[in-house]
Amino acid sequence: MPQLLIATENQGKIREFQELLTGLGVELVTPRQVGINLNVVEDGATYEENAGKKAQAYAAASGLISLADDSGLEVAALGGAPGLYSARYSPQPGATDADRRAFLLENLRGKPRPWLAHFHATIAIAAPGSELRFAEGNCYGEIIPEERGTGGFGYDPIFLIPATGKTMAELPMDEKNRLSHRALAVQNAIPILRLILGG
Repeated sequence: MPQLLIATENQGKIREFQELLTGLGVELVTPRQVGINLNVVEDGATYEENAGKKAQAYAAASGLISLADDSGLEVAALGGAPGLYSARYSPQPGATDADRRAFLLENLRGKPRPWLAHFHATIAIAAPGSELRFAEGNCYGEIIPEERGTGGFGYDPIFLIPATGKTMAELPMDEKNRLSHRALAVQNAIPILRLILGG
């Protein structure tokens, strides 16, 4: 069975990818499992550049087909912020997910609601000796001022999907895996992976 390297150390993302890629006929491996410890600087100007840098770096280091993503939350009332900087959106270093959520809500205070927003994900797939390929997904909703739910990670507890009446953190995993930006990006990536894997 061919191996596919999930090019991230983020345990929340790894769990999601493991769920989303079930049945693809590949053995999913993590950097830790194959003995790789990379720190890829995400200094690209786009999600595509950042995801591509990570996928290529891990493919080069491992010799394996590597899948990386870059994702972000874009809030209309903040001009699209935090966007590319979603994982680093904080006034202080070493911030937690809870710190970043609090900082986002602080910056939205006083701005008229609804605070429309969407999650965006770009997936990059790098195979050694092959060109980069990309897939994208978006999930639309709004930011709410109080946290709800215990699932997910990042901004999930304050991101409401109006059609469900639930935040991303309140969704059961099977529902999240149909609706989330990462789920939609993976759905678009699966045909690319099948082509690369020859299946």
